[in-house]
Amino acid sequence: MYPFENVYKHLQTVLNEKNPNKFCPSPQFCPVPFRKSFTLLTKTITVMNAIKNKVQLIGRLGAKAEFKTVNGNTPMVRLNLATNESYKNGKGEKIDETYWHSIVAFGKPAEIIHKYTDKGSEICVQGKLVSRSYEDKEGNKKYITEVQVYEVLLMGEKLAAKA
Repeated sequence: MYPFENVYKHLQTVLNEKNPNKFCPSPQFCPVPFRKSFTLLTKTITVMNAIKNKVQLIGRLGAKAEFKTVNGNTPMVRLNLATNESYKNGKGEKIDETYWHSIVAFGKPAEIIHKYTDKGSEICVQGKLVSRSYEDKEGNKKYITEVQVYEVLLMGEKLAAKA
């Protein structure tokens, strides 16, 4: 049972007493006053901290992941992941957009990506957004935001492991 389930059940009971003809299966399907009350109460619960700065992407590798070891023996990969989105514009025309994401992974996720993926492989990654800065060869300060992966799921066809 989640810590906020009792709060949710209490609010649902109160709502149903005031409006007995309305069934409220979850906060997103409930009348606005109920949603506001639920949101205000759950904001104080620390369970919600688990979803802060969380990124989940499903896409295809633009190229083979760059593999190297850092800090002596920690595996690391860097790659670009393409995600696609389709929608209809105001004229009703179908528009396909491709977005590119910079991805970095360390440890076991890096080993899995290196060992089992190649250009075009479909993967699902879960991680967090991190920003950093560096100086280029001309001494200019550059800023980059990337997804730091802590979990990876291989999708699509199986590729043979490399020796």
